Amino acid sequence: MGVTQIALGSYRVMDVCIAATAAIGGPKEGKGPLGPYFDEIWPSEDHKGTSFEQAERALIEDGMELAVKKSGMSWEDIDLVMGGDLLDQIVSTNFAARRHQRPLLGLFSACAVFTQGLGLGALLLAGNSARSILVAAVSHHMAAERQFRFPIELGYQRTPTAAWTATATGAVVLVSGTKHPTAIDAVTMGRVIDFGSKNPNDMGSAMAPAALDTIQRHLEATGTTLQDYDAVYTGDLGVMGTKMLTLLGKEHGLIFDYRFNDCGQILYHLKEQDVHNGGSGPGCSAGVFSGYLHQRLESGEWRRLLLIATGALFSPTTYQQGESIPCIAHAVSLVYRDRGGSSS
Repeated sequence: MGVTQIALGSYRVMDVCIAATAAIGGPKEGKGPLGPYFDEIWPSEDHKGTSFEQAERALIEDGMELAVKKSGMSWEDIDLVMGGDLLDQIVSTNFAARRHQRPLLGLFSACAVFTQGLGLGALLLAGNSARSILVAAVSHHMAAERQFRFPIELGYQRTPTAAWTATATGAVVLVSGTKHPTAIDAVTMGRVIDFGSKNPNDMGSAMAPAALDTIQRHLEATGTTLQDYDAVYTGDLGVMGTKMLTLLGKEHGLIFDYRFNDCGQILYHLKEQDVHNGGSGPGCSAGVFSGYLHQRLESGEWRRLLLIATGALFSPTTYQQGESIPCIAHAVSLVYRDRGGSSS
């Protein structure tokens, strides 16, 4: 078998590689430091849609189409699609499936859905349950603000701890075999961790304990340390969340050094673009990985990457009812392999 459970929720996988990725961002993302790493930058937030929700659907559709095209495959070669978004009933992912007509597993882990999909896809491929799987995640700033906070037309004041939901998508074609240089070698599925936070304008701090729990479990299961990786990236903890994770890590003997960063911190020029805490949303980690991070792996500049996307599992209804914000994080370890198959 190409998959082995090595601890509760942690698995070693073999012969699962990335055939292609695609990353598309909105205009604000295009003006950020990672703009050159996106395959495409939309000229406006409402590009290809008469509503922001329709625009989000077009965004994930375009990302998936581009990933399939870059892989050299056709839609008929894709056995399964996995994806998710932030909108109620994951409508962007579900409605996009009307177009591609491939079997769909719609997923939800909020902003952690991208690594949830990568992990599940790797397990299925390693277990010979599929040959090729397309994983995608998307978010749209305007659509998310309307659902979770207030329509931007109200001109409300954003708090310094608030994150900026990215208008972005990332799509990855996973295939079985060893043909491509970037491979997934280990997966750790997260547990729901509730730190007791009730502030929806500081989700980075709320998600940091979930990130720490998953990182600890992953390192213990795989017998690795943070220093064994060339880079360790969380999904969208932002400025506040990375500070919290660093402090919590020290308390547990984990030192997050220069190898550690956060997708939400590097997606924008934080001060110049007025994004406060940084980027968030499923499209944040998906877009950053499918563009910038994957390129550094595929080139061989990095040999090992640990990606941990984080998600806040709450809704406007539960928040208004006084519930706290439970969170989750899923981790995926990726390696660069020489054409001979070695990752050392």
